Amino acid sequence: MRRRVSSSFEAELGEATAVVLSVAVADEVPRVDEELLVTLDGRLLEVREVLEDHGARLHTTGRVGPGRLEVAYRATVTGVAEPPPISEIDLIRYARPSRYCESDRLFSLARADFRALDGQDLLDAVSSWVGQRVAYIPGSSRPIDGAVATLLSREGVCRDFAHLVIALLRACDTPARLVSVYAPGLQPMDFHAVAEAYVEGRWLVADATSLAPRSSMVRIATGRDAADTAFLTSTGAQLRLDALEVTAVAEGELPRDDVTLPVQLT
Repeated sequence: MRRRVSSSFEAELGEATAVVLSVAVADEVPRVDEELLVTLDGRLLEVREVLEDHGARLHTTGRVGPGRLEVAYRATVTGVAEPPPISEIDLIRYARPSRYCESDRLFSLARADFRALDGQDLLDAVSSWVGQRVAYIPGSSRPIDGAVATLLSREGVCRDFAHLVIALLRACDTPARLVSVYAPGLQPMDFHAVAEAYVEGRWLVADATSLAPRSSMVRIATGRDAADTAFLTSTGAQLRLDALEVTAVAEGELPRDDVTLPVQLT
């Protein structure tokens, strides 16, 4: 499946700021062309690529500004990537509570509702449970909200759905992690976040929002939660994000997403 993905944004830097981007598709994703342009007040900036866990490619400008920062990324993705390798440290890391996935606080709830389940049945049940109880409402959550806040408010966006799925799975002793993706068919179009769980020797993707077919998604970054996968990070000074546009298009007809079938990200 050939997919064309892109993202662009503009931000105002009031002071000198170090910027880290996580917008490029993961290193193992096969692609035939790719371009990343970063400018400050129209002047092209040199960026350095840093390889993160699971093939995530971070791009850093170092300290730049003040001025108007513009970022434009595009890539054409072909074929499928090899399944991600299984690492013992990953199975430990992604079973632990994290900043936005407070599995220790959801232990009693998870064990009461899902005690009798494991494997694919557990993954399906948790994803369905979250999808039925949380309303997708753009702008309804704060960047600092985690799984517990989402459970209490019963509303959120994709990262909130994913955080709650991950926290409940971890509370049931199933390693789970968050993946940022480009998602053809997503409405409203944006960067998307899904959960990935270790089930029967494979990392399988779960999307409780059901807003896009999982088999057409393209991996960007993988981590414990949104703190590890943010598309933009600034240090040294705050910046003001003024515009953001994301596109993800698959050639031909999008596949139907049968939620009962296991899917690995490409």
